[in-house]
Amino acid sequence: MSTDSKRVITALVALLLTALTTTGSAIAADGDGPSAGQRIANALRTSPVYVDEAYAEAVPPSRQRQLADRIRRTGLPIKVVLTPLTKGDAFDGDSDLLAGTVRDRLPERRDLVLITPDDDFPDSLRGYEWPGDTHQASRAVAAAGFLEEMRDAGLADLTAKAVDLVAEGKGEQRYEEAVSDLDGSAPPARSGSGSGSTSGSGWTGWWLFIAVPALALTALATRAALLRSRTSPAVPQLVFATARAADETRVRRRAEAEVLALGEATQAADVAATPCLQQALDAYTAAGTVLDQARGLPDLAGALALAQEGRDALAGSPGLPLCFFNPLHGRAALRTGWRPLGRRDRLDVAVCQECADALRDRRAPEVLPDTDEDGRTVPYFEVPAGRSAWSATGYGSLMPPSAGLGRVR
Repeated sequence: MSTDSKRVITALVALLLTALTTTGSAIAADGDGPSAGQRIANALRTSPVYVDEAYAEAVPPSRQRQLADRIRRTGLPIKVVLTPLTKGDAFDGDSDLLAGTVRDRLPERRDLVLITPDDDFPDSLRGYEWPGDTHQASRAVAAAGFLEEMRDAGLADLTAKAVDLVAEGKGEQRYEEAVSDLDGSAPPARSGSGSGSTSGSGWTGWWLFIAVPALALTALATRAALLRSRTSPAVPQLVFATARAADETRVRRRAEAEVLALGEATQAADVAATPCLQQALDAYTAAGTVLDQARGLPDLAGALALAQEGRDALAGSPGLPLCFFNPLHGRAALRTGWRPLGRRDRLDVAVCQECADALRDRRAPEVLPDTDEDGRTVPYFEVPAGRSAWSATGYGSLMPPSAGLGRVR
C-alpha cells in the first residue's frame, strides 16, 4: 500500500469516528463529552491550576487563584493538576499516565512543568518536566514534602511551596537538604522529566480530511457491503470472543500505553532518517482521537490498529494489519480468502495464525462482537459501514493489501 493511501485511510478512519460521535443517538448520556484528560487540558488553557471537585475544600477557589498568580509571577510554564488517583479510574491511579495524557493534550507541548498528586505516597506531590530537567522539577517538588515546615501543611500550602522550589531552580540541592536528617529512610524522588509522557504530532495531518473525496467513503462502504447481510445466517459459522475476550479496562490500558509509546517514538525519530514520519504522526493523532472517543472494545481495537500503523510507518515497513476477525489477537500472520456463510463473494482478509488454523480446519474463528442498531450482538463487520469505521475498513484488511503477502492455500 502506498504511503499516500495509508495516510488517507488513517484520516478517513478518524473522520468517520468524529462524524459518528456527533450523530450519536446510540451513545449513552454519561459517555458524552471529552475524556478526563481532555477536560483537564481544556481547563488548563484558561488557568495554570486545575483542581478536581474532590479537592475543592482543601484548595478552594480563592487559593486556586492565589496559586495561579504565584505561578504567573514565576514566568515559568508551570501547571498544576490536583485530582484524586484511584486504581481503575480514567488514569488507572497512575500519576505517570495522568501527566503524560494531560501534557499530550496541551497545545504547548515543548516546555512544561507539571505538578500532580503522587500515586505512591498519599498527600504528596510529583513533579514532571519536559523536554529536559532545566528546573529540576522532580526533585524540587519531592523536596517540598520533606521540609519540616511542611509537616502539617495542607494541600494548597504544599503545592505553593512546590511551585516556589521549582522556580528557585535548585531542586537537587533542596531535596538532598530536606532528606539529610532522615537516615536514608526517604524514598528516592522518581524521575518526572517525561519518562511516562507522550509527545504529540500536532494536528498537521488533519488537512488530509479536506482532500478525502466522497468517493473514498463510497468505495469503503461498497467493499464493506460484501460482508453485510442483515438476513445472512453468518453467526453460526462464527464464535464471539467471550471466553477469552480481554475485559474493556485492560484493553483500554493497553491502548493508552501503545498510543503514549507511539507519541514518544515519533518525538524521538530522526526526521532525515524517517521518510514516513508524517504518516506516523497522522496515525498517532488519529489513534489519540479514537482512544478519547472510544465507546467499547471495537473502538479500543481501532486505536490499537492505528498505533500499529504508526509503528510500521516509523520502521519504514507496512506489514500486515491486525487480525481481521479479532484485532485483539494482534498482528495478522498472513492473508487468506474467506467466504461469509450464505454469500458467494470470497473476501481477502488478514488473519492471525490461530484464526487461519481455524479456517483451514473448518472451525469457527473467534470474532470481535459489536452491537447493531437493534441492540443485538453481531460480528463487528456486520454493523453498517455508516455506523462503524471498523466495519468499513476491517481494521485494515479491507484496504488494498501490500504485494508479496503470504496466503493460505
